[in-house]
Amino acid sequence: MAKSTSTFVCQDCGSVHPKWAGKCEACGAWNTLVEEIVEAAAPKGMKPGGGRRLAFVELDGETTDAPRRVTGIGEFDRVLGGGLVPGSATLIGGDPGIGKSTVLLQVVAGLAGRSKCAYVSGEESVDQVRMRARRLGIASASVGLAAATSVRDIVASLDTTDRPDIIVIDSIQTMYVDALDSAPGTVTQVRASAQELIRVAKKRGVAVLLVGHVTKEGAIAGPRVLEHMVDTVLYFEGERGHQFRILRGVKNRFGPTDEIGVFEMTERGLVEVGNPSALFLSDRQDDVSGACVFAGMEGTRPVLVEIQALVAPSPFGTPRRAVVGWDSNRLAMVTAVLEARCGVSLAGNDVFLNVAGGLRVSEPAADLAVAAALISSLTGVPVPKASVVFGEIGLAAEVRAVTHAEPRLKEAAKLGFSKALLPAARRKGGGPSAGGLELVAISRLHDLVELLHDPGDDAQFGRRAFSG
Repeated sequence: MAKSTSTFVCQDCGSVHPKWAGKCEACGAWNTLVEEIVEAAAPKGMKPGGGRRLAFVELDGETTDAPRRVTGIGEFDRVLGGGLVPGSATLIGGDPGIGKSTVLLQVVAGLAGRSKCAYVSGEESVDQVRMRARRLGIASASVGLAAATSVRDIVASLDTTDRPDIIVIDSIQTMYVDALDSAPGTVTQVRASAQELIRVAKKRGVAVLLVGHVTKEGAIAGPRVLEHMVDTVLYFEGERGHQFRILRGVKNRFGPTDEIGVFEMTERGLVEVGNPSALFLSDRQDDVSGACVFAGMEGTRPVLVEIQALVAPSPFGTPRRAVVGWDSNRLAMVTAVLEARCGVSLAGNDVFLNVAGGLRVSEPAADLAVAAALISSLTGVPVPKASVVFGEIGLAAEVRAVTHAEPRLKEAAKLGFSKALLPAARRKGGGPSAGGLELVAISRLHDLVELLHDPGDDAQFGRRAFSG
């Protein structure tokens, strides 16, 4: 009989170690190794002639589009690529209390009239889910509720003729497979539970929505293999102090990635926002130094958002660099280019950067808008009124062209902006654009420094500032 052995598995990265250690050598996390019992199986060889020959088909054969189940929540359907696909597995992660359970309860309530839906909670009782449904005003929806954590019981419920079409598992970290000795929430249990649920879902054509906990770094708890097993991975983003919630798709086998859906948290749950640009700019003030409107792209949607910067003298020997909603490494690059190539003195100042509204910007096209906000805060000269800015900055202080310039300009014109500061490679010279905006070409970062320079305060700039 095969002998059982024990291994130690990191709960952050999933790497396996032969013995316990305080630090995981793979990811560097401390106190994350947990002992798990592994049943050793007898080795089996690959005997010749035991398989079957595969039937290969042509690449250009006829295919049919995957059918969709429209949830009725436009922003949710946008991120999914048009709706839920039968037999698909979707993983939704986010910080505790950000609205994962709320939006999924609204989703199954919206689908209940056209599909058979079930909601399985491993963290709350049935009464707690009913209380949330009454608060959201969807208590009358025909949704089956259950409080369970055994994967065997859930699989038995799905592998029947009267199975649901859509099922929500809240959350995957609370599920367990009774054939394993590991505790619920460990890497082995999470991986095995997800594998069994996905297997029966694809076999029976059931769309599975899995809720995943996140670590303190913001990644879904457990190894990355969980994200590889599912078809779609969605993340809920947003600050607790903001009423906005961003649902971002980072993986989608049935639609585009990097698409976002914007929601607003209200007393009646999450309400979709059809025009996020107007909402993000609703509290913006004109003629304020250090503020700039960036015309960005989130998936296929142009989004206008305000970037705020504050440059203040530092009382300490090492100035602070605080960033909210943007990459701190790109901020360090932009400040270094301003220092070395344009002579803008930032070394002795604290720099605070914020993307208003809770949106996280990741594209390099925000470089020029960040530089404009920094220079404006340093000089006290506001960015030209009713202007949007976008462009990528190179290490030689050149401003590079970015993709999807026309949708950015059309969105800005629709919201009443009249001027755009953009890379010169997009269009030579100035003049009106297709959206009626006045285009100001920025070929090098020096052009932006000259535009926002206060002639009465040359102390902030070195002699290289206007050398070109």
